This record gives sequence, structure tokens and C-alpha cells, in this order.
Amino acid sequence: MMQQAIGKYRWTICALLFFATTINYIDRQVLSLLQPTLAAEYGWSNSDYANINVVFTFMYAISMLFAGRIIDKLGTKRGFTWAIIIWSLGAMLHAFAIPIGEVFGSAFSALGITVATASVLGFMISRAVLAFGESGNFPAAIKTTAEYFPKKERSLATGIFNSGANIGAVVAAPLVYFIVDKWHWQGAFIVVGLLGFLWLVLWFFFYERPEKQKRLSAAELQYIQQDDEAEGGVTASEAAPQKVSWWKLLGYKQTWSFAVGKFMTDGVWWFFLFWLPAYLKAQYGMIDSDISMPIMVIYSLTMIGSISGGWFPMYFIKRGYQAYNGRMMAMFIIALFPLVVLLAQPLGHISYWIPVLLIGIGASAHQAWSANIFTTVSDMFPKKAVASVVGIGGMAGGLGGVVVNKLGGFLFDKYEALGHIETGYTIMFAICAVAYLVAWFIMKSLVPKYRPITDL
Repeated sequence: MMQQAIGKYRWTICALLFFATTINYIDRQVLSLLQPTLAAEYGWSNSDYANINVVFTFMYAISMLFAGRIIDKLGTKRGFTWAIIIWSLGAMLHAFAIPIGEVFGSAFSALGITVATASVLGFMISRAVLAFGESGNFPAAIKTTAEYFPKKERSLATGIFNSGANIGAVVAAPLVYFIVDKWHWQGAFIVVGLLGFLWLVLWFFFYERPEKQKRLSAAELQYIQQDDEAEGGVTASEAAPQKVSWWKLLGYKQTWSFAVGKFMTDGVWWFFLFWLPAYLKAQYGMIDSDISMPIMVIYSLTMIGSISGGWFPMYFIKRGYQAYNGRMMAMFIIALFPLVVLLAQPLGHISYWIPVLLIGIGASAHQAWSANIFTTVSDMFPKKAVASVVGIGGMAGGLGGVVVNKLGGFLFDKYEALGHIETGYTIMFAICAVAYLVAWFIMKSLVPKYRPITDL
């Protein structure tokens, strides 16, 4: 009855964020699904593929730093619009990676600069454009969540929209392989790139700031802004673009806590996202049609983790925990689940489904962790700084992804040459398994209890 009286329009906005994140991950996943095909066609080594991913993660890392500031400056509506236009065009650019690589390769060669092969260079450039645009998704989505949800609902809303990453990964496999069968690999990049422009129509129709949203009831607006009222906040001034110095934000342990947590754990997600098809091919000899089902199973599990992870801290909050403390308690328990990935290789000889399911549990735990770590920012920072802090953390997470991808490519080439590539994956899975507990203890040491920022 209470929900009926308050209204539910905020969940329509959450649905928009969910679909944006779904499209974001479909676009991002296409290359990893096509890696076995492209590696065979163009002779890529593991290090070549790692370097393509490093360009994406490095550009994503740097762009995340600026994306948050740009979105804080432009506002959510315009900022999200530009982000999805750029990343959709970037996705479509992959279809022309070979001629792009040939043009730029020739130009570099004329200058006496040695570069990668045309295919590797072309995909590097395309991934860089995609990463620049995609960097805007999470700062914009977290900022929108802070605008449209009270603190007690933010982790649930974040978990729901973040589950779009899992749906995107699930949908991507059958969609991409179907398109490739009809229109070759270039068609896959073009079709998925067009999805973003369809989303823009819905975004312009349904989104407006809560204070200006005519579809939002007065009761729901008051419910959304209850934390501002309780803490003496001024929502109107928060809505206006305000500049907060990066240096000032870096002076807070809360910023470093979020950044360290992202650096330690985002690389795990990048590894699962980019290397799973290659792992299944290298260790189990799978072809594209075989890979689709395990990928769908893994990311179906991650959807459960994302939504349940968003709900989990509410269990503690309802029992009297302050929101941040309840979130940290939930994150500690979540950090224990990836330890099962340690068993993926020792038990993999039984059936490939054993590592698939264990990796699925680890990836599911990542999404549960992600739903909560994002929300620690909106718990402690005023809305005008949320996207900027998310951007700083996103940059740290992207740099973590660079480290993991470079390390993975090096290990896989090394142990493949020695005739037992499974050792490389054993090492990487061990790193993925313990990363969350290490991150949690560092975060807890930096911010042992709830300390909201009130002097920005």
C-alpha cells in the first residue's frame, strides 16, 4: 500500500539504466566472442589479443576520470546522451578495423614507426573509441541513481541496473553468433552498434531531473529526497553543475577506499569478460557453437549475484546497521565466494562444466560486490561529487584491468609455448579468487566506519 501511495516512477528510470548497461555490455562483449575466429583468421597471439584489450582498458581508465567530471558538468541527460552516441559509433567502427589499420599502419610506416599488424592496430583504434564512450555509462548511471533513489534503495537499484551487464553478456553470445552466420563478423559490430541509438529515443522521452519530472508524484519526489531533507541538503543547488577539485576529492580516504576497491577487483571482471571464450577454446578445444552455452550459463549466474547483492545490505540495514556499515558487512561475505575459483583448475579434468560453474559463482560474486562498492560513493559524497568520484574509481579499476590483461597475455603465451597453458590459467584464477578479500581489508582499514563528506 505504501509503495502504491508513493509511486513507482523511479523504477522506470532504473529500467532505462538497466537497458543502457545491457547495450553497453553487448557492445563490449562482441570482440571476446569473436576472438577465436579473428585470432585464427589474422594470426593473433595471446599477447596480440591482450594488447588490444589493454588499449580498451587503458583508454577506459583514463576516460573514466574525465567522464565523471564531464557528466557532473553537462548534467545527467546530456552527458549520458553523448556517451552512448560515441560508444555506439565506436562499436560500429570495429566493422572497418582492417582498412583503418591499413591506413594508419601505412601512415606510421612512412614516418619510420614500427606498429602492430593492420588487424591488431585497427582493432586497437576501434576499441579506444568504444572505451571513451563506454566510460560514461557508470558515472551517469550512478549519478542518476543518486538523483532518483533514497540511500536505502540505492544498492538495490544499482544491483538491478548493473545486472544489465549480465543480460548483455548472455544475450551477446547467441545474438553475435547468429549475426556472424548471416553477415560475417563485420555485421555483428554494426548491428549491436545500432542498439544504442534506439535507447536514446527512450532516454529523451522518459528522463528528466526529479525536480522537473512531470510524471513523478509529489509524494515520490519527497520520498526520493528524504535523505537531503534529513541531512539539511539542498536539492536544487545539487542539481546545478558544480565543480569539485580532483585534488580535493583525492584528499579524502573515502575516495581512496573506493579507488583501491575498484583497482583490486575490476581487473577480475575484465579477465572473465575478455578471456573466457579463449580459455574454453585453449583448454577444452571448443568452437564457437560450443562456447555459447557455457557463456550464457556463467552470465545468467552473474545476474542473480547482481540483484541479490544489491538486496543483501538491506538485510543488515533493517536490523539496525547504518547503511555504509551494512554494506561493508555484506561486501565481506560476498568477498568469500570468489575463493571457489581456486578449485576451477584442480577439478576441471572431471568436466568443463566444473570450472564453468565455479567461474560463474566468482563472476556472480563480482557483480554483487560491484552493486555495493558503487553505492559506497553515494552513501558518503554529496550528489555534485558522485560522478567525479566514480570516475576516479573507474580509472583505478581500468588500470587494474590493464595489469590483469597484460599479465594474462604474458602467462598464456609463456605456458602455451611450454605445452601446458593450463598453468597460466591456474595462476590467473588464483589471483581472481583472493582479490576481493584483499580489497575489502584495505577498504576497511581506510574507512573503518561511516564518515560522510560534509565540507564540499
